[in-house]
Amino acid sequence: MHKQAIVLSGLAALGLSTLSLPADAGTPSDPLVERGRYIARVAGCNDCHTPGYMQSGGQVPESRWLTGDSLGWQGPWGTTYAINLRRYMATLSEDQWLERARHLNARPPMPWFALRDMADDDLRAIYRLVRALGPLGEPAPAFVPPGGATTGPVVSFPMPPG
Repeated sequence: MHKQAIVLSGLAALGLSTLSLPADAGTPSDPLVERGRYIARVAGCNDCHTPGYMQSGGQVPESRWLTGDSLGWQGPWGTTYAINLRRYMATLSEDQWLERARHLNARPPMPWFALRDMADDDLRAIYRLVRALGPLGEPAPAFVPPGGATTGPVVSFPMPPG
């Protein structure tokens, strides 16, 4: 009887934590959350937005996914950093995310055109995964204009042929 009470109270707590998420956040039982996991893995979202993901062959716990990175991507445009999607998505409704994804024009190496070309359900899946993961981590470093000083490691792209 005591074990049943513990299990029931645990299930009740889980239910309450799920109810505390915003209605558009997605829950672990939402099929779009699982679709978002798939997209994050195969579309390369984690490659830049999850620290150490590429270097570890994708062996980063999901609890650390999409928290942004301090690795800079440097080229003629300056130095960009992969933003913390978990903090960013926490500030947007699902409809706001779709609107931003459709009109995004980001600096390299972000493949913003891939977001523009995704189906609405795929964009919703990404959003719901990120919201289900919850906000975590710190903001990524700010953009550094061309010629500006950076303090951490960078991946340098060559100048285009002239």
